[in-house]
Amino acid sequence: MTRLKSAIIGCGKMAQVHAQALKNIEETELVAVQSRNAEKAAATAARFGVKAYSDIAEMIQKEQVQVVVICTPHPAHRAAAVIALQNGAHVLTEKPLAVSLEDCDAMIETAAQYNKQLGMISQRRFYPACRRIKQAIDAGKLGTPMLGTVVMYGWRDEKYYKSDPWRGSWDKEGGGVLVNQAPHQLDLLQWYMGSEMEELYGVWQNINHPYIEVEDTATAIIRFKNGAVANIVVSNAQKPGIYGKVHIHGSNGASAGVQTDGGSMFLPGQSAILEAPTNDIWTVPGDEQHLEAWRAADTAEFNATDAVEHYVRRQNRDFILAVAENREPLVTAKEGRKTVELFTALYRSMKERQPVRWPL
Repeated sequence: MTRLKSAIIGCGKMAQVHAQALKNIEETELVAVQSRNAEKAAATAARFGVKAYSDIAEMIQKEQVQVVVICTPHPAHRAAAVIALQNGAHVLTEKPLAVSLEDCDAMIETAAQYNKQLGMISQRRFYPACRRIKQAIDAGKLGTPMLGTVVMYGWRDEKYYKSDPWRGSWDKEGGGVLVNQAPHQLDLLQWYMGSEMEELYGVWQNINHPYIEVEDTATAIIRFKNGAVANIVVSNAQKPGIYGKVHIHGSNGASAGVQTDGGSMFLPGQSAILEAPTNDIWTVPGDEQHLEAWRAADTAEFNATDAVEHYVRRQNRDFILAVAENREPLVTAKEGRKTVELFTALYRSMKERQPVRWPL
């Protein structure tokens, strides 16, 4: 296939990961980066041997860019995506897709209008341990998923929130742990459960981060249209950052789970992923004996790679191939919208002090 020309919008910490990932994908050629900050754009361009731009439309037109990856702060996703789509590029945006349902819908409608692919980064779907659960569900090995749990205990200190001027505020970040750290686990939960959400009751709190506006902790109970239920507990208030887990329990009594993050939460540009993502619960009849072998294989793969870049590269490549093959990527914009629905409902439930029902 002809190599597709790719570019990056936004030159912050995660942009460096995506740039390296794109450089390592044979089906694409990274040709440019864009940022409103000329110094950041120039530094990133020099590091990866590409051209720097301050204007998105100019970059796409001059370099004939076919795919862009958006790595801007969350509230800026909509504007960047709409410009890129209108100028002929397919768009893969960092999580979350946006910070409001209005922004999500504007992005999705623009992609449809211009017949372009629009996807969201959720690279944990590409972890072998995460994919194993989805395969078991699709094969009917759990019956119908009826109970899901997300537990994510992490830590962010004041240095982290001061590392970028947009962190920790409602207008510049769009929210706290729900918007920035938890979308990976929230995406896995809705992917596994399969049914549409029907009702949510949630609360949030700022436990020990007085220097930020947004929540560092949130909990919720969700009821799905098929009668399934789920519980969410996510927090950035536990030192040093313990683990993130997603567990699914089926109608036949079988359970499957994954620890996606262990030891400490990953901080772009500051720390690596400490522990291999592995299945920590597996009671599927006939498969129990495989658990130790799976853990060994997943750990070996993790230790043999730069895990952060490796799984981002897998998702970037899936999106590149989706564009080339005219198919949907694994994580579509409509899938990304579901995560925004979830945290929107939780914020609304907290504000109204009552359950929130779908459609929002």
